[in-house]
Amino acid sequence: MKETSNGLFHHPGLRRLLVRLRAPIVILGMIVVAQFVRSDWLLPGFVVSMCGEFIQLWCFASLDKNSTLTARGPYTMVRNPMYLGRFFILFGFLMLLASGWLLLAYTIVYWLYMDARVQREEAHLRPIFGTAYEHYCTTVRRFLPAWPATGERVGYWNWQLFRQNNAAFNLAATLAAWAAVAAWALWGQPLFTV
Repeated sequence: MKETSNGLFHHPGLRRLLVRLRAPIVILGMIVVAQFVRSDWLLPGFVVSMCGEFIQLWCFASLDKNSTLTARGPYTMVRNPMYLGRFFILFGFLMLLASGWLLLAYTIVYWLYMDARVQREEAHLRPIFGTAYEHYCTTVRRFLPAWPATGERVGYWNWQLFRQNNAAFNLAATLAAWAAVAAWALWGQPLFTV
């Protein structure tokens, strides 16, 4: 697949490296962040993060990857709801640092990442779904949610897709991360030692 730009987030070697190292990066990030957590931000951060997690779970329960064009559930309001969900999951964690500048920097970097990722994803989906995908792209916004046109099925949840997409694991990992950070913030030590 041809890259659409030479930007940092389009570099294939960097993408492969980040995918391979994502678990250690997240764990290291949690250890670093835990040192500076403000316990008074635990509840607001958790709520924002769980809103993002709900969006992710709804996406998992609606998405049948590369088999059918997903135009139901959250995908009726925005073409890339999963990336929005991830944004809010991480935003909630970063809120614990009580730094507006950090949240602004994260928002800008995440936007650049998401834009590059979506360009690659759209280039991948166009040949698979053809004119149906083109029509979908003209009727549903890329990043900013909007209420769908009449007749679209917003209230969609499929438990088989939920299980197939490992949504329960995603939820468990997010809750475990929050439990570890909360334990550190409230009691001065993590739930686990490295």
